[in-house]
Amino acid sequence: MQAKRNGDISFWYADIGGVPAPRPPLPGDIEADVAIVGAGYTGLWTAYYLKKARPSLRIALIEREFAGFGASGRNGGWLSGGFTWSREKYLKTSTRQGVSAMQAAMAGCVDEVIRVAAAEGIDADIRRVDNLTVATNPAQLERAREECETIRAWDVDPNRVEMLDQAATRARINVRNVLGGFVVHGQARVQPAKLVRGLAAAVERLGVPIYEQTTVTSIAKGSVTTNRGTVRAEAIIRATEGFTAGIPGEERTWLALNSAQIVTEPLSPELWRAIGWEGHELLGSAAHAYCYAQRTREGRITMGGRGVPYRYGSRTDVNGQTQQATIDQLHQILTTLLPQTAGCRIEHAWCGVLGVPRDWCTTVGLDPTTRIGWAGGYVGLGVSSSNLSGRTLADLILGQDTELTRLPWVNRKVRRWEPEPFRWLGVHSMYQLYHLADRREAAGLSHTSKLAALADAITGH
Repeated sequence: MQAKRNGDISFWYADIGGVPAPRPPLPGDIEADVAIVGAGYTGLWTAYYLKKARPSLRIALIEREFAGFGASGRNGGWLSGGFTWSREKYLKTSTRQGVSAMQAAMAGCVDEVIRVAAAEGIDADIRRVDNLTVATNPAQLERAREECETIRAWDVDPNRVEMLDQAATRARINVRNVLGGFVVHGQARVQPAKLVRGLAAAVERLGVPIYEQTTVTSIAKGSVTTNRGTVRAEAIIRATEGFTAGIPGEERTWLALNSAQIVTEPLSPELWRAIGWEGHELLGSAAHAYCYAQRTREGRITMGGRGVPYRYGSRTDVNGQTQQATIDQLHQILTTLLPQTAGCRIEHAWCGVLGVPRDWCTTVGLDPTTRIGWAGGYVGLGVSSSNLSGRTLADLILGQDTELTRLPWVNRKVRRWEPEPFRWLGVHSMYQLYHLADRREAAGLSHTSKLAALADAITGH
């Protein structure tokens, strides 16, 4: 099915009247106390908490396009506070108590983002909801039970997650062939572009300039060089997430994984009665080829997934335009889970990139020698994780020893990705194996396909 509109950054910008006019670029050489490269969620939250903690700081935000151009303005709107990274990998350099504390801190981001949005008058269509993962075959149901138990075993509040039987799952959302699922309570739905634009305005009100249309060409101790001039600063933060590979010297730091979405026309009341979804839950599937969906403010459905998962050399898209094959794949996922939507128009399709570290586990840190910091590699959980990044980076820059700076993701070192063509071959092989595993399980395999384990082994997922 053809989308009425493809690209133009994302539907979320169309929803608020289009892409914003850019702010002025860097006016030339300047000095600052802190320079932040990237004006997405991570950079903006860092600036926000720094300025709140120490109003006298001179902070400069530098952005190649406009604030919210990347994943911050294109994501699925899941304010999840989730923790899907490998706890065992963090445990190798920490303790069980430390990893549990990190999971609790992530979960707390939901309340913190909602608190700041209310305090700053940011209307981002935020709605507190549950996160529902559905299983449509026995192998998926087995994985859903395992994931439910894993969350319960590590969470400080074991009641935050709940396994549902077939009837209870269908009562929430009438998914075809659903066998059961699980819900995680205490999450929220947001309109991503509204959140990032509101946060940018809040940062500006605090006195932080955002220099847009300014391309960073190098980052070194004490200086950020751009096509518009040089910013000299005592501390520098790289907050570039999925675009990190475009910075000289960072080509293999994080892989730029693609993710895409489609959005339907507003559904009729009759169609919503057939589907259910009265709780406006965030919706995901226990399939290996991951998908994510939400019910929007005005009664549309967004459906997201990997599509074409990776472009050679960590290349990024052009203003969010995605491939027709990806649109077709997402439409098939939507109508397979919710056949009630088969006649609905697809009004917008778009894509973006997210950062993936070599071990698929996010990090935040500050090098004490160079005073260059970073945060990201969120692997799709950036809406909430970026908030914790911002608070943690603020503490690190200010030299404070806090509960946040002692969490196990802080200053965690991860090896670099392999050079091409090995990255491209590895990622595409992984997702091909995931699709094969899903097909085998849908055909009747009662347990998780070994092909999925092979896929994980190829890239360390």
